[in-house]
Amino acid sequence: MSLLWFLLIGLAAGWLAGQLTKGGGYGLVGDLIVGVIGAILGGVLFGLLGLKAVGLAGELIMATVGAVVLILGLRAIKRV
Repeated sequence: MSLLWFLLIGLAAGWLAGQLTKGGGYGLVGDLIVGVIGAILGGVLFGLLGLKAVGLAGELIMATVGAVVLILGLRAIKRV
């Protein structure tokens, strides 16, 4: 069940990150991939900053922040 929640949060975070970065998203599978990788990246970033996500909303925020950082990083690499 934890894996299912992780994937659902990843999907929501990927979609939110696509909306926040004015990219319109990457489709269902792309949003899921961006969100899951973003959740991992967000966990690392929050850990480095000494922050901790609590509850479903906290995990969604953390995953969304990670996904936004991932999208912006991918766009910066793509421009080069």
